[in-house]
Amino acid sequence: MFLVDQLILMAAILLLIGIISSKLSARLGMPVLVLFLGTGMLAGEAGLGGINFDSPGLAHALGTMALAMILFDGGLQTPVASIRRVWKPASLLATLGVLITSAITGAAAAYILDLPLLEGMLLGAIVGSTDAAAVFSLLRNAGIHINTRLKSTLEIESASNDPMAIFLTVGLLEVLVNDMPFGLGLLQLFVQQMGVGAVVGLLVGFVSVHLINRIHLVAGGLYPVLVAACGLLAFGIAANLGGSGFLAIFIAGVMIGNRPIAYQRSTFLFHDGLAWMSQIVMFVVLGLLINPVSLLEVWREGLLIAAILVLVARPLAVFPILKLFGFDNRQTSLVAWVGLRGSVPIILAIFPLIFGLEGAELIFNVVFFVVLISATIQGTTLPLMARKLGLTETPPPEPAASLEITALDEVDAEIVEYRLGDNTRAVGRRLSQIALPDGTVVAMITRGKEVIPPRGSTQIMPGDHVFVVLRSETRPFVDCVFAEQANVVSYELPDRPLRLKGSTRVGEVLHSYGIALDSDETLTLDELLRQQLTTTPHEGESLQRGSISLSVLGVLGERITTVGLSITQDEASVSTELTPPG
Repeated sequence: MFLVDQLILMAAILLLIGIISSKLSARLGMPVLVLFLGTGMLAGEAGLGGINFDSPGLAHALGTMALAMILFDGGLQTPVASIRRVWKPASLLATLGVLITSAITGAAAAYILDLPLLEGMLLGAIVGSTDAAAVFSLLRNAGIHINTRLKSTLEIESASNDPMAIFLTVGLLEVLVNDMPFGLGLLQLFVQQMGVGAVVGLLVGFVSVHLINRIHLVAGGLYPVLVAACGLLAFGIAANLGGSGFLAIFIAGVMIGNRPIAYQRSTFLFHDGLAWMSQIVMFVVLGLLINPVSLLEVWREGLLIAAILVLVARPLAVFPILKLFGFDNRQTSLVAWVGLRGSVPIILAIFPLIFGLEGAELIFNVVFFVVLISATIQGTTLPLMARKLGLTETPPPEPAASLEITALDEVDAEIVEYRLGDNTRAVGRRLSQIALPDGTVVAMITRGKEVIPPRGSTQIMPGDHVFVVLRSETRPFVDCVFAEQANVVSYELPDRPLRLKGSTRVGEVLHSYGIALDSDETLTLDELLRQQLTTTPHEGESLQRGSISLSVLGVLGERITTVGLSITQDEASVSTELTPPG
């Protein structure tokens, strides 16, 4: 048997154990990273597996690659709207917050471990950032729902604060090992890391979107691979130019994920799976690297440092920053508590070993212990803390699933699957009574195991699965009709007018969108316009009904075939009571 055969078997077994442990995570209420690390420790030389792994360089390489893919997936799934909403507090937490946390923890570590101040500060810098993989996984799998602004702040901070921790770690190592000037040298390194990383991420992301949509690949399965290559390109260019590859790949992911690209859904699913595999590989390898016995030698010191990090340093960094942006005490307390440490500190703890710093092994063991304590205690208590602080919310309706037709440049349409609940506007009505945007087609309805051909007389029932073919610009309108709603709906029209057939009745517009036209509900839009317009209708004419503007978009003879509806008031929104069917 060749060595590679044994390695493949070993890798498969560890991956399977990691995947199964992720299933146990939700039941045990423990973060997956703790279970993955535990898997690696059990498989290691001092554990049941007896695997002898002692290669910090290889662990660093695998960890860096895995972390890059995790951040890239986080960027792909981060809406620009979330960044715009919280970029100010998140960016301050990711820079100034990390600096304050690192300084307080570092000073305490220097005293507790009897280290020189700069070496203590190095340890503080290593544990200064929250972990994107841990926070993303915890917030998305903990079974709780918190305020969107709060959740976005935590996710954007955790995804963007790694470059600051890396900069502080590398900078302090350069000062300690290579005698780099402490002041100006660190400032230049900071500007270079952040500036180059941001510029490269923006440029590569912009170019990647155009490349993905214009290149014609023979195999559709190559598009997710192409997207991954673009992300790694951003990381590689930035890192080789002296910038932050982690910042670059995250920004490139945001740029690509927020633009329509070919095979987008397939790409997102591919990268979600790749990010999970990266987490498993990264944490298992890092678990293999540690000897559990060595943790027992530093548990007292590690526990003290972890307590200061969690209970003192993180809150002192978070409270002043978030108070500036109107976060209340309860929200600020939760942000301070969800400061999970994860893979990044462990990967950074390998740096002193690579640099050959004296006492590097002590730093690595203490950091590993702090990460285990932080992830275990903070991770497992997040749902409890959120409930105690009164910050949990009712889960939002599950979004409709988009099903791809083919490559984006071939068909400008998508198939969306809606699962209808009791509070859906369309429930209880026939298809002919629903005011769908012009050009939108209901392709299929399933009810249980039965497939129902859609006809005008087909009545929509709760629990139905409705498959709708639509263009991307009409998606918000169709969502208003078929997506699960609360009892009170505040609906904001997009910039484009809602295109409706002239045969659509006024009452159908009211029931489908909550838009009242103050006319007889049995009138069609064609009849309403022809009654109100003084001349023979022609394209371009419009009628103002309060804040609603109706415009003639299509005419056949004297009949109006297509009508545009738009809101002209400043707030451009309509709020309406929705009475559930029945």
